[in-house]
Amino acid sequence: MDLLLCFYTTLANVQCAMCRAVLETGADAETAKSLNDGIVYLMLVPYILVGIVCYFVYQLLNKKQ
Repeated sequence: MDLLLCFYTTLANVQCAMCRAVLETGADAETAKSLNDGIVYLMLVPYILVGIVCYFVYQLLNKKQ
């Protein structure tokens, strides 16, 4: 069951309160969407790096067995 929850996604705004306030004051929808996409890409980088490190640790532990 926990494995299934790992793949569950939902649409969310990932803007901080200040970014949202700036965008609501006069920016168009495309600018807000672009900002959200940029924030998501920045959030992905640490997870990808941790995944790569975990993969190499897993490979290292399997070689020793």
